[in-house]
Amino acid sequence: MNQKNRNYRIEKKFGDLKKANRAALITFVTAGDPDINTSKKILLGLPEAGADLIEIGVPFSDPMADGPIIQKSYKRALKNGVTLDKVLGLVKDFRKKNDHTPIVLMGYYNPIYQKGLKLFFREAEKAGVDGVLIVDFPPENDEEIEKYLNYSDIKFIRLATPTTDRGRLNKILKISSGFLYYVSITGITGTDLSNLSNVKSIYKKLSSYSKIPIVVGFGINTPEKATNVSKFADGVVIGSTIVNEINKTIDKKNHLNKNVFKLVKRFSGAIMKARKN
Repeated sequence: MNQKNRNYRIEKKFGDLKKANRAALITFVTAGDPDINTSKKILLGLPEAGADLIEIGVPFSDPMADGPIIQKSYKRALKNGVTLDKVLGLVKDFRKKNDHTPIVLMGYYNPIYQKGLKLFFREAEKAGVDGVLIVDFPPENDEEIEKYLNYSDIKFIRLATPTTDRGRLNKILKISSGFLYYVSITGITGTDLSNLSNVKSIYKKLSSYSKIPIVVGFGINTPEKATNVSKFADGVVIGSTIVNEINKTIDKKNHLNKNVFKLVKRFSGAIMKARKN
């Protein structure tokens, strides 16, 4: 493991939040949506609005795990010429003004494969990326990526679902670092979360096996749901709801819609109050 410039942003953030007895608010936005300049402003404004960690979606032409809202945001970004290199440039620009908020890139394997794993991890770390979540990278191929992780401080974040069995979970946890992302529903992003008791039950089972924090994503589309999930989860991911709000800037000549930050503040407030009683 690289001993220079060791980066513990993710560990520090979850450690601080554990001491404060509250869950993390993790906000997802698509890089370059609706355009690069607006995207920069959104990224810089999210921490002030209450985001503890930021997930940046890397646009891809075939986002099979994502629903219509995020798919459309990817199409807009790709139409604007957003590439993986430009996403890394966004992170680099963000780090010039914010050196403490953890950044996780979330995307699909093809753009990373095309760039080359070694070069990707080297440039991502240099840009200030803290974690990477590759949606369609199976744990059976972990050896392909593990050798690069051993020379990087970047955390490799994996997904677990309601149908993940113990054997597969063991493989996932073996290489996972930073945190585990629990997909609370079987479906695509933007689907509604309806069975909270089932989510809580599976979450508790995952917690008994995992030594790293576990966050819950998919289907948390209201502050009320964020409050309920935050009562037991280490973190809550809000994605499609924020991306949909960003989409409303399109008809306003891409002027930054302050309602994006107001929405994030509502979710932040909902999470803050979750464990107060």
